[in-house]
Amino acid sequence: LIILLMITILVMYLMMNLFFIKFINRFLLEGQMIELIWTILPTITLIFVALPSLRLLYLLDELNNPLITLKSLGHQWYWSYEYSDFNNIEFNSFMINESNELNNFRLLDVDNRIILPTNNQIRILVTATDVIHAWTIPSLGVKIDANPGRLNQTNFFINRPGLLFGQ
Repeated sequence: LIILLMITILVMYLMMNLFFIKFINRFLLEGQMIELIWTILPTITLIFVALPSLRLLYLLDELNNPLITLKSLGHQWYWSYEYSDFNNIEFNSFMINESNELNNFRLLDVDNRIILPTNNQIRILVTATDVIHAWTIPSLGVKIDANPGRLNQTNFFINRPGLLFGQ
């Protein structure tokens, strides 16, 4: 309570000095030099941080020697896949109709699954034929948009075997 009272008295004293004392310092009214300094120094700092970061972002996105390349083509109700590294293996993947069986994953399972190797870099090329789609595997942290007329590329690394579902 005493500290609060002291702060209040100090603030009131400073306000009274501002209102009633007409001391004007011409150097305090226009601080162009200090404004120039506190604008240029953060700008230089941000440039030194941003340039290496942008370079690293571009280097991380480039994949030189993937083990396998998967091409994925989004259609309105299904996906088409192509393993271009192996004699052009192509297939369509449709979602399985709803069933009451206990061993099926409702609205996640498909009739033809993708089989990919673990512990290797995988490149995926994604595009769409009709509307915008999103190819994603949440447990791997992979999401890439499929736009008609545009070929998008990303890479990922599967570090554990298993059955993974996209959405």
